[in-house]
Amino acid sequence: MKRTAKGIEEILGNIPKELQNETNLCFDISDRIDLLMREKGLSKKQFADALGRRPSEITKWLSGQHNFTVSTLAMLSTFFGKPIITVN
Repeated sequence: MKRTAKGIEEILGNIPKELQNETNLCFDISDRIDLLMREKGLSKKQFADALGRRPSEITKWLSGQHNFTVSTLAMLSTFFGKPIITVN
């Protein structure tokens, strides 16, 4: 039996563009939060304690799989004193 390897482009081509964009945004947001935490020298536990959240929630945020509300993004922007996302 012959096996064929699919290229990443072929695999991604089967995923709707909207879902690709959503996934990219989720990872961009989690990367931004991680960067801002590192800039402040915060561990997940310290960050969670400062926000009154559980460390498991912070882990979910940093996984790139959390669907943030505008309210949460605004709260995080206020906490860090820097935007989490920008809208052009």
